[in-house]
Amino acid sequence: MNDVDELKRYVGVHAKSLEIAGYRQLLDRIRTDGEGPGSWAGEWTARGDLLTAQGKDVEAARHYLMARFPFVDGPGRQEAYDKSLAAFGRWRAGQDVHRLDLEFEGHRVGAWTAGLSPDRRRPVVLVMGGFLTVKEQWAPSLPVFARLGYTAIGLEMPGVGENEVPYDRESWRFLSAVLDAVADRADVSRTYALAMSFSGHQALRCAMDDPRIRGVVTVGAPVSAFFTDAAWRKELPGVTVDTLAHLTGADLAQMEDWALPADRLASLDIQVAYLESLRDEVIPPADPRLLRETVRNVQVLAHDDVHGSPGHVDENKFWLTWSLLRMQNAKDLRTRTLGLMWGAARARSRIGGLLGRRNTTA
Repeated sequence: MNDVDELKRYVGVHAKSLEIAGYRQLLDRIRTDGEGPGSWAGEWTARGDLLTAQGKDVEAARHYLMARFPFVDGPGRQEAYDKSLAAFGRWRAGQDVHRLDLEFEGHRVGAWTAGLSPDRRRPVVLVMGGFLTVKEQWAPSLPVFARLGYTAIGLEMPGVGENEVPYDRESWRFLSAVLDAVADRADVSRTYALAMSFSGHQALRCAMDDPRIRGVVTVGAPVSAFFTDAAWRKELPGVTVDTLAHLTGADLAQMEDWALPADRLASLDIQVAYLESLRDEVIPPADPRLLRETVRNVQVLAHDDVHGSPGHVDENKFWLTWSLLRMQNAKDLRTRTLGLMWGAARARSRIGGLLGRRNTTA
């Protein structure tokens, strides 16, 4: 059974990034983690059902996905996940988003793609959320990346959704298998990963052995101290500990050898963009500091915010995409334009923060 108050705290960044309107009022109605009215899965699913009846499949799918948060642990969340896939399927029928299925070491991996073509092999962007999110949350962005000139592939962390690869120290290798599977329809020699949180760790680890990955853009990814700092582990949110245990079947103390070695980080010949939250409850400050000290080509954007920087969602969307484009087309007009858009969003965020503090102290 999950701590409902904790779920409410940590779902905010996901709800904001998915542009779910009125989610705070919905959260106010949730009192338990069971099923039925007043429960986490029940209230989110009920709103999804209402949106489904209105023909709003994308919005419905997002609510169902929040109902399964943080992971499927019973019939209520399983029903919500099944409904999210059905709603997503109805939306996808009219979109340029296509299915990719492959096997890695006997395990099925399902993905969504846009821009695959044997006649026009374009650079690849791997789009992955953390261990709390499924690929359908990111799939609507895939056609956008295709229009920007990429082959976009939406994936899930090992053990999440339709990625049946066990989540362990070596599971990062499935990323190389994905590139192998599309090598005849994309320029995999120029691959970039837009990988949130723990999938950023997977992408960085893969880049150490697979030179096809030329850049990693990530938000709040664990690097080393998260796995090795025993004192930090004791203070982690329950949702983080419980979800990792669910996916790995291991205690955090057994994951110390997942830490990325400083010497191998220093040997990386790639570009890295990292969004750091200065009040992060999940990722210790030592991890982005290690990247600053070791990776030759790294840019870190820091916010005075909690994990995922939910107070800067709009700004972050521009910065993440801008960082991705800069890795390949630093002087491209679209890249420069997106940089200006990020600057404007950053200015609005700062003004909003100043006004908020002024109202608080008035």
